[in-house]
Amino acid sequence: MKAKTLYLIAILFTILCSLFTPSAMAQGVRDLIQQHPSYASCNYHTYPDTITAVLTPAPAGKKPFYISHYGRHGSRYINSRSGYDIPYRMMEQADSLDELTPAGQQVFNYMDNIMRDTEGRWGELTGYGKQQLQNIGRRMVQNFPEVLCPGARVTAVSTIVPRCIESMGSFTMEMLQVCPQLQITMEASKRNQWYLNYQDRKLRKNYMTPEAQKAYDAYTASRLGNTRLMEVIFKNPDIVKEIVDEEYFNYYLMKMGLFQLNTNYNRETHIMSLFNIDDLYRMWQIDNALWYIQHGACKLNGGRQPYSQRYLLKKLITDADSCIQLEKPGAQLRFGHETVLFPLVCLMGINGFDLETDNLEELEEKGWWCSNVFPMGSNLQAIFYRTDKNDPDVLVKFLLNEEEASLPVPTDCAPYYHWKDVRQYCLDKLERYKKK
Repeated sequence: MKAKTLYLIAILFTILCSLFTPSAMAQGVRDLIQQHPSYASCNYHTYPDTITAVLTPAPAGKKPFYISHYGRHGSRYINSRSGYDIPYRMMEQADSLDELTPAGQQVFNYMDNIMRDTEGRWGELTGYGKQQLQNIGRRMVQNFPEVLCPGARVTAVSTIVPRCIESMGSFTMEMLQVCPQLQITMEASKRNQWYLNYQDRKLRKNYMTPEAQKAYDAYTASRLGNTRLMEVIFKNPDIVKEIVDEEYFNYYLMKMGLFQLNTNYNRETHIMSLFNIDDLYRMWQIDNALWYIQHGACKLNGGRQPYSQRYLLKKLITDADSCIQLEKPGAQLRFGHETVLFPLVCLMGINGFDLETDNLEELEEKGWWCSNVFPMGSNLQAIFYRTDKNDPDVLVKFLLNEEEASLPVPTDCAPYYHWKDVRQYCLDKLERYKKK
């Protein structure tokens, strides 16, 4: 019997190990791209149209009383024309030399239509983006009616970027549709930029160290370019190499097609038919590694990039400490950008995104998949629970994109955590940076 038990344990161990091999994890990313092509575009990924996650009931006697939130704006147009100009100008030059195939000419015409549609809308929130924020706001009220009830106070602040202001408006106006008696105030002011959209210039300047650049170049070397695409678009690929950079053309044309999934104009873009799963998968790998170096705890540059959001984390703690003292604190909503939300998630270590490594090949196998964190409309919600105002044991649950998330903090009631433990964990992290 003992031998049989050991045999079964060995088999189970083997099965579990096979589930976490690099190839198995890679297949997981490929599956996601197969189901949702926008997943390959990382921070251009679209927010889920439906949320199916089931929320774990609170421990006996505990009820939600306060919500602290930071959210990214919804789907937008590309920030500037330059991103589209890179592949477009290459196509324009090839067309002037009569080097486009019939398929290439069709793509060029389609690109021209996209350029016309986006002209003058650079960086603006799309109609699709507004709908995303409306859906999230509606679900927040429906999920936590104990907090967002008639008379509850909701303070909403936004960066001064128009797409964030519109996102705040779409979110809160939909909340009012569900509960018209909410007391909502909104503000978009430069005075809040220090924590809503702080960009640490010193950290940003030093993220691509010589060591990081060497590792990134080695990682991307076999993943760049697309000879097949060149043969589809151009009559004589060898001739047009003087005016068309294969790596840039492949990357930015793919981005152009993926970005269309965030707009209302022809979301089933013809450009995407030019690329297969392998093409999209390689681009995701390239971008995922770059986001890690830029914002993750990457050992190649000292692992300090997540601390760019130390002021926001401190603000979240002090706001929570203050609101916990109130009888009915309601909710605090903050609207900003992925370059804030993403490093905040990394800094807090949510869902293992505090991973420290100097090996970019490890990111995928260890589940460091940036597209999971910051699609358009992404958000982090901290839901606080207690029995009553005098309850000293306040609990908190974190939702990343409306799904329950984990922290590297001991707890006896997961996915709930004791606020005092989370608070101390965060303060300890901030103190370590200060000492450095």
